[in-house]
Amino acid sequence: MTTPILPRKRAGDRNAWKSSTILFGLLAASLAPVVAAAQDAAEKTTRLEALTITGSGAATSIAEDNDTVVPTRNISALKTDTPLIETPRAVSVVTRKELEDRGVQDMIQATRYTAGVTTGAFGYDPRFDQIYIRGISTTTDSDFRDGLRQPYMSYSTFSTEVYTLDRIEILKGPVSVMYGAASAAGIVNRISKMPLEETHREVELQYGTIGRTQAAFDFGGPVSDGMFYRVVGLARNAETNYDIADDRYLLQPSFTWKPDEATSLTIYGLAQKGETDASPRMFEHDGKLLRYSDPDYDHQKVTQYQIGYQFSHEFDNGLTFRQNARASDVDLKARYIDTSSRVIPVNPLDPPRSYTSTAVTDEQRAYQIDNQLEAKFDTGAVSHTLLAGLDYTWITSDFGLGFGSVAPADLSKAPTPERTTFSGRELRQTGVYAQEQAEFGNWRAVGGLRYDWVDQTSTNKVTGVQDRKDDGALSGQAGLLYLFDNGIAPYVSYGTSFVPSTQQSADGTVLDPTKGEQIEVGVKYQPEGEHYSLTAAAYRLVESGKPQYVLGGSLPAGYYYKSSGENTYKGFELEGRTELDNGISLIAAYTYSHAEITGNVDPALIGNTPSTTPRHTASLWAKYAVAEDTQLAGLALGAGVRVTGESYTSDANTDRNSGAAYLDASLSYDFGKRTPQLDGLSLAISATNLADRRERVCTEGYCYYGQGRAVLGSLKYKW
Repeated sequence: MTTPILPRKRAGDRNAWKSSTILFGLLAASLAPVVAAAQDAAEKTTRLEALTITGSGAATSIAEDNDTVVPTRNISALKTDTPLIETPRAVSVVTRKELEDRGVQDMIQATRYTAGVTTGAFGYDPRFDQIYIRGISTTTDSDFRDGLRQPYMSYSTFSTEVYTLDRIEILKGPVSVMYGAASAAGIVNRISKMPLEETHREVELQYGTIGRTQAAFDFGGPVSDGMFYRVVGLARNAETNYDIADDRYLLQPSFTWKPDEATSLTIYGLAQKGETDASPRMFEHDGKLLRYSDPDYDHQKVTQYQIGYQFSHEFDNGLTFRQNARASDVDLKARYIDTSSRVIPVNPLDPPRSYTSTAVTDEQRAYQIDNQLEAKFDTGAVSHTLLAGLDYTWITSDFGLGFGSVAPADLSKAPTPERTTFSGRELRQTGVYAQEQAEFGNWRAVGGLRYDWVDQTSTNKVTGVQDRKDDGALSGQAGLLYLFDNGIAPYVSYGTSFVPSTQQSADGTVLDPTKGEQIEVGVKYQPEGEHYSLTAAAYRLVESGKPQYVLGGSLPAGYYYKSSGENTYKGFELEGRTELDNGISLIAAYTYSHAEITGNVDPALIGNTPSTTPRHTASLWAKYAVAEDTQLAGLALGAGVRVTGESYTSDANTDRNSGAAYLDASLSYDFGKRTPQLDGLSLAISATNLADRRERVCTEGYCYYGQGRAVLGSLKYKW
């Protein structure tokens, strides 16, 4: 993410967080017997077939696909339940099993063993899910959940807790035909846990570095004929590296009504509150890493709510109608102190210098709906799946900013500055799209078109000055794949993207849209019935008009951007996955990226490499589960290595961030394998960055440090 703000912390809120955690745990424990009784009663009444809704109306196979690290299907690339081997574009899927095998705790950890994905461009920063795909930041433009964008307008973003997810599907390259506003690099679609037909009960307790305590539960199953529920909850109190908080608690209920095999309606919600620091930047002094901001003053508190539904009905004539809608709300309050001047030598005779404190507020609302009509039919030897859609997005944001002056002796006791700058933004986007999937013999073809109308209004709430911008764009995609009988599938694809900018220039006008174009060729190998897959892809991706943060002493107080010109990305990706009969599973990925600035407002930068874009990245994760007929049955060991090459610290290419290798590991034991009375009880220990490497990463003058070693123990019981 290019936004260089924000730097938290609170002393007084600690007790409140601990009380909330205890209360949350007691509530979950008290509900467990009631829920269990209701489920047992329901089980005596009926056993229904698996649900056909997961994500945006996908079929049962997706839910079953989560029990392996070698997935075979996806619901995101084409908005239909389609085998990966028949999808003519690069798609990576992180299943629930992989998340648990690696002991994943956040979105950064979840995606970093995926080809084409890099993380850590801004070091350790739990404020945002900072994920790069093919060298391009997707933090604000490509955050999707259950097929709908989690939007960004001014500063705040929606945080996703991985415990609430069933799987993560990563689409690489332009997907605007299906999703409208989406980065040229692709999207990360988070698929939430939704009701299942089988009774499921799970409680989990975690403890780890540094002072991390967490309690979570996941209950679900049938409640009566055609009705299912699921409730996921979590409470966490955590202090991480560099005295940065990572507190969170949430409740995610969902309910499905399925009156018949052709109709289903799922209603879901999310209430989440979290706190971290608004400025995690650090500097090195006398061999120690220190924070620029005061941890006892600094905080970023975020409260978010989501409520939505997914409806699907299949008509007798081969038509299926789906509707996916959601309302979202996020409220952010942040403050920090910039003490960067204290690292500059000061004359002892000078009076004590003051530091600048900053306060930020952001209230964002989003309303979205996606209507889809799918038709399946044959014309001679050609089978068709035609998908037509109409979606609408309405987002509003109220952003406030204020500055103050703080004496060095009063850092932790300084008041929150009054906000003096207020701005309001509103975006309305309507898109119509159509996509054709054709199957003829061994050929698979995809083609689609979309047109977007975007209306934006930006208002300075101090002066009353208003700026309005209307945009419109045509997006397209096409793909062709040939599926050999032996499981080899070469393909070629083309796509364009369109993202309306919400950033403002220094004169108060909204920037022009960001556009992208990509051509990709690749090959997939996944024989039917086998537990291994291999994918390779080469691409040329061009992105133009990306907003870029600008800093200048002559600019008024605030945060302003400019169009960054054009960047061209060429690369090659390789990803392999396998599960062997001897208990070994492997996930391997390699990415080669050659990025170049091919157009910029500063001609001197043309020909350089964009900052924080490594040429090489690679990863390998291996797990071994001991055979069930041995004395050590139930034991599983995992280990991983992640390698990131050098990158430039700025577009000027005057200095480099060093490359690094990181080691991860896991150990788990299923007590039920040897002791049937303990069936469902398991213990897991995971460790990230075993060598405790804390590499310094700089991007355009802002430097951060990587997260240090983290060890986490988890005790889980399922019944």
